[in-house]
Amino acid sequence: MKKILFIILLFVSVIATSQITHKRKLFMLGSPFEVTAVAKDTIKANEYIDLAVAEVKRIENLISDWIPTTQISEINRNAGIKPIKVDAEVFELVERAIKISQITNGAFDISYASMDKIWKFDGSMKVMPTEEAIKKSVAKIGYKNIILNPKEHTIFLKLEGMKLGLGGIGQGYIADKVKDLLFSKGCVSGIINVSGDINAWGKQPDGKPWTVGIVNPLNKNKIFATFPIEDSAVETSGSYEKYVIFDGIRYSHIIDPRTGYPAKGVVSVSVFAKQTEIADAMATGIFVLGVEVGLDLVNQIKGLECIIVDDKGKIHSSKGIDIKKYN
Repeated sequence: MKKILFIILLFVSVIATSQITHKRKLFMLGSPFEVTAVAKDTIKANEYIDLAVAEVKRIENLISDWIPTTQISEINRNAGIKPIKVDAEVFELVERAIKISQITNGAFDISYASMDKIWKFDGSMKVMPTEEAIKKSVAKIGYKNIILNPKEHTIFLKLEGMKLGLGGIGQGYIADKVKDLLFSKGCVSGIINVSGDINAWGKQPDGKPWTVGIVNPLNKNKIFATFPIEDSAVETSGSYEKYVIFDGIRYSHIIDPRTGYPAKGVVSVSVFAKQTEIADAMATGIFVLGVEVGLDLVNQIKGLECIIVDDKGKIHSSKGIDIKKYN
């Protein structure tokens, strides 16, 4: 469920009399990572950014399924064997992820990591996998088989071979936690951009809001809308460059964990929310659900908005977004 970025961060580094904007580009969590901090000088801004880096590493060493010493890796190793006691932070994140699975009817599911990798999107796959292979590939996926014990703070995967992967929600969670930490330390304005999971707070030194430009991935040279973001988040999931075509049907690299078949009909989804964690997880779920069902769901959830670009290049938006206003 690797995401491709179709969102451009737009802002001007303006030096004001009392504050400066300082940005550092890094590579963390296996992805591009940018921290922008507004502070009185570069020294203070770098202090904030150093705090951000340390917080990313702290959380990564709790929730990554690639690092063998994390609590999530321990849960995966003990699938079908025994429950694993975890920190409250990890327990609550998994608990919230399951709630999003319930909201999206399983279109978002952190047990997707159990999936057999039978689809190839590097050009090497010449024939479509068989129906039997596809069905077998998702046999161990199912958020209902993630057993939480709130009293003991344990997580148990019922089926041997099950695995949790928090990539579809973890980056957003990290962006939120970093923002909260920096704000608590006196950084009143900034941006966290974790491979397209963007959380912005405060304003630029000149008093203008931070803005993001949304790109139609079928025409990446053109921004079709620019939105101000203040104390809110946006995340874009897309599949423009990773897909296969069989019998004239375009299959994206984002797989429906319920069926094993790639999502169809959508090339990008941008979700706006107060929390990056929500935007991150819901973008994947909406992508899988498709235009009609995805928009219907978003329109029922207060504080959530989205823009969907379908595989014909048509732009769809939820009720709270007037695209023309932001052109």
